[in-house]
Order: sequence, then structure tokens, then C-alpha cells
Amino acid sequence: MPTVTTAARLHFGFQNLSLAHERLYGGVGLALDEPRLTVEATRADTVQCDDPATEPYVQRVVDVLDVPGAAVSVEERFPRHVGLGSGTQLSLATLIAVVRAYDRTADARTYAPQLGRGGRSGVGVAAFESGGFIVDGGHPTERFTAEPPAEGDWDVPPVLAHHDVPAHWRFVIVVPDTDPGQSGSAEDQSMRQAVERADPGIADEISTLLTRRVLPAIATRDHDDFGQAAARLGRLNGAWYADEQGGVYRPPAGALVDSLASAPVISGAGQSSWGPTVWGLTTADYESEARDAGVLALDAADVDGTVRVVAPRNTGASLTE
Repeated sequence: MPTVTTAARLHFGFQNLSLAHERLYGGVGLALDEPRLTVEATRADTVQCDDPATEPYVQRVVDVLDVPGAAVSVEERFPRHVGLGSGTQLSLATLIAVVRAYDRTADARTYAPQLGRGGRSGVGVAAFESGGFIVDGGHPTERFTAEPPAEGDWDVPPVLAHHDVPAHWRFVIVVPDTDPGQSGSAEDQSMRQAVERADPGIADEISTLLTRRVLPAIATRDHDDFGQAAARLGRLNGAWYADEQGGVYRPPAGALVDSLASAPVISGAGQSSWGPTVWGLTTADYESEARDAGVLALDAADVDGTVRVVAPRNTGASLTE
């Protein structure tokens, strides 16, 4: 039985949302080793799923591949719409599992647009392919503008930079028990409004930050500067989204970020995608202290939630048969 295992990703933000620049979006993020998602598939005459929430993903894969059906089981999963990229990972893992169930081959990047993935950020697709830290090239602004092209009528953004993340780095992942982040039509509307009024000057500052701090820090394995620079990139993105999410961070993420960032063992903290997930960077030497900092952050924000300290992932999704 084909089994595909993949995992979450962090999305630090975009390089540009302004229509004044030649390229729109341009995601920046990295792959995590946990939480994980495992999908198994076998041939079937209809679509069969052990989870109703998974069925639309399977149906779309079956339609795109033009096969009779598939029986799909999700053995491991992580929360949807919390800023960890579950939708893209589930779509692509299902694609590869069903393809192999039919003794075929498929390239995830090629099929992603037909599955509605890669329409803005290419980080999730690239993380599925090869893990690591990723900067993608975005899309031509004249094609996307505030309204994206018809679904499937694009290529996944090219990878401009890819680096392995040092194995001893650790990420504190705090997921508060609040309403899920934006997705679907609500996310489309929020992105449209953010793009229509985005300040191009923010993109200029992000460009400098990316080339002078973020990329040098990952290349030289400087975890302290990388964390601080990635956090700054997130804050700059938050200025674009402030009207859509109720501030630079989506509440209660701001309180979580402030608390995490103040911990001595944390080098930079921020919100992943639309949240509510918050991340902080530390090293393997301080896992216990970093976990405590995450718990204290939840207490400071007066919310319940989960805290885990996870390693980066420098490989793509795995397939066993």
C-alpha cells in the first residue's frame, strides 16, 4: 500500500504585495519535521475516506488523474487552517499516494496548480519536494494583479533560494485554542484587499532585509540573526495585513510573540501565515527551557493551546510501498 509522509511548514511572509512591483507574492518559509501527516491509498471504484474533511481533497485528485476512485486513510494529521500548511501537504500527499496506487508517476509541482496549490506561495510545494529553507520567486504582477488567474492557469513559483536548515536548530510551535486562520474565499478576499492597498515601500525594506540579513544568516548558520531577521520580515508583512487581521499579528498571536521573544533562549518569534500559530527559534541545547517559554506565553495571553519544540526537515515527503 503506498504511504506518503510529509510534515508542516512555517510561512514567514511574502516579499511583495504591492502592484507597483514586477513580481507579486514571493513566499519565504521552511519545512518542519513535525507535526506530520501520513496518507495511505489503494485503488477503489469510488472515493472512500476515513475522514469527511479529507474527501474533497481525494475527489479532486481522482478527477485530476482521471481514475475511477481511491480509498484513502489519513494515519497522522495536524490541525487545518492554523498556519502550518496542512492543505497543500494533504493535497500533494494524496496525489502521490493515489498515483502510486495506480502504478503511475507524477510530479507534485506539475500537478499542484490543478489541485489549487501554489497560487500564491510556492513554499508549501517546495517543502513537500525537498524540505529546507525556501524563497520563491512569486508571480508576474501583470498576470495576477488583485485577482489571480483562473484556478490551474499558473505555474508554481520558482525556487530562488534553498538552504538546509542546521539540524541543531529547534522551533517552538505554539498553537493557541482560538478560531482557525483564514482560508478559502475569506482568505482570497483578505488577500485581494491587502494587495489593492499595499505600500510598495514595505516591499523595498523586505528586499533589503532578505538579501542582507535573512539569506546570509541561513547560509552562515547564524541562528540568532536568522531568528531576528525572520521575525522582522513577519512584522513587516503584518503591516500589510493589519486591517484584515486586527493588527500586525492576529490576536492573540501578538501577546504570544511578545512573550516568546522576551525569553532568553529564544532568538526571534513571529506568526506563521494567517496564524494563529506562533513560532520561536532556539537550539537543541535549550529544548526544555524553550518549551517552558511556550507554556508561559500561553499563560501570558490567557489562552489554552499546545506547545511543541520541533526540528527542521531538510528532505521532502517520503514514499513507502
